[in-house]
Amino acid sequence: MKHVRPLRLFRNTLFTGLLAGSVLLGAWQGEAYAEKGTKDTLNFVNYRDVRDLNPHLYAGEMYAQEMLYETLIDITQDGFKPCLAESWTISEDGKVYTFKIRKGVTFHDGTVCDAFAIKANFDAILENRARHTWLEMMHLLEKIEAPDAETFRIYMKAPYWPMLIELGVTRPFAMISPKAMKDGSTKDGVKAFIGTGPYKLTKVVTDEYAVFEANENYWGEKPKIKRIVVKVIPDNQTRILALEKGEIDLIWGKNMLDADALNKYKGSKEFKTALSSPTSTRQIVLNGQNPILADIEVRKALQHATNRVAISKGVFHDTEPPADTLYARSIPYCNIELDPYKYDMKKAAAILDAAGWKMGEDGVRAKNGLRMELGLLYNSNSVTEKTISEYLQHEYGKLGIRVSLRGEEEQSYRDNMKNGLFDMIFNICWGMPYDPQSSMAAMRQRVYGDYAAQLALPDKKEIDAAITEIMSSTDMKRRQELFTYALTHLHNDAIYIPLTYETNKALFNAKLKGVGFTQTQYEVPFVKMYFEDK
Repeated sequence: MKHVRPLRLFRNTLFTGLLAGSVLLGAWQGEAYAEKGTKDTLNFVNYRDVRDLNPHLYAGEMYAQEMLYETLIDITQDGFKPCLAESWTISEDGKVYTFKIRKGVTFHDGTVCDAFAIKANFDAILENRARHTWLEMMHLLEKIEAPDAETFRIYMKAPYWPMLIELGVTRPFAMISPKAMKDGSTKDGVKAFIGTGPYKLTKVVTDEYAVFEANENYWGEKPKIKRIVVKVIPDNQTRILALEKGEIDLIWGKNMLDADALNKYKGSKEFKTALSSPTSTRQIVLNGQNPILADIEVRKALQHATNRVAISKGVFHDTEPPADTLYARSIPYCNIELDPYKYDMKKAAAILDAAGWKMGEDGVRAKNGLRMELGLLYNSNSVTEKTISEYLQHEYGKLGIRVSLRGEEEQSYRDNMKNGLFDMIFNICWGMPYDPQSSMAAMRQRVYGDYAAQLALPDKKEIDAAITEIMSSTDMKRRQELFTYALTHLHNDAIYIPLTYETNKALFNAKLKGVGFTQTQYEVPFVKMYFEDK
């Protein structure tokens, strides 16, 4: 069976981008491109500006925040490791966390990073507590204290097993210099982006480039590359042309490279590619409040009408494997037995026939006067989502489901998702280390589209109750039982159509070594990188 439509659409889009790139490249000359990559300088690229790097808010680029700021602990592939806290203890009842703060650490402005500075950061974060309630710990955190310069303590109302995970993610629990705060507050902005991290920000030309210099006083492993210039190039093909011309050394990220680019450079001596293990799940969320999608048989038919293998091969050239479940089995607590919805158009049609959705003369099914017409909302900034949308519109149309497509700018798209103003919508689960606990905890409130999509499910209350118990359970076996219960119900409810498992991708100068991926999908491991002396 051939599935050429998505592939042709994808390549046509790339050809258009290539033409645009050849025109735009000249606009990116100037100071940002003045210095080629050297042993001490790495030219990185991103599709947009670094933006507001306040570590207690959510507007800035996370890879840049990882360069500047640090948290109490690090999340690694080998578990939790000390960072600004050199050790910690947890009380027997699981409610009190005591951290011993590392000595000799200073912020980029010379301010000492002691327990009092840590408390100042937590005070600023808690002042804006309502903004961070997507973190379950915000509902349970009772008080904090710094009895001396080396001791920081957190008191919880109840045990909370994901506590260390949430303290170790990029934001909001990263530490900024108290001198950079505005009267002890960060909720309305900061004076400067001053952290304790391995790099410090020295210059920003908005929408052109940013310069990061190695922190000469860094307490940990010193970066081998002393200067990183982050250049802003929105267009995919323009980025690749810049790499070929030696104007950038590294392209890195989930959405910074297309599959054609990765395949083009396989086996190249001048450039290398890298692909991470699955980081998150690309999915379509079905709104159960829609009168058509309220019928579980319709949702199941859509599952069987979705050719995930064709999408994986035709759109992503196997760089994103097909997804059978909401979370990959490699995610903690998600290695459970679920029966995948296999691609089978005949079965999908039979399900709709049996459910009373009869094909009309115009090729559209209907039941009790309700025509099977649905909208699919996608982020217009994503070429990939548009390509997949057009493919699914064609495939579902064969089944007698008329799908109208609507692309919206990112903020409008997210607002509609949050408010449940969609029939079907693209979404991506949060990825490691937020999955599954944080993304599932957020299903119980209007954070993304999950809440609205699940609201009409008959077992919504039981799913939410299981998730709530998960958050406070100190028994790993019981947590696994609860995760299995919740994930099995969501799978059987067919409210999510998993498409592919996203991966991080990298394309880089072959002389650049140490390129890889970490447990945190947003962290670019610059500290491990160096240029080969040849």
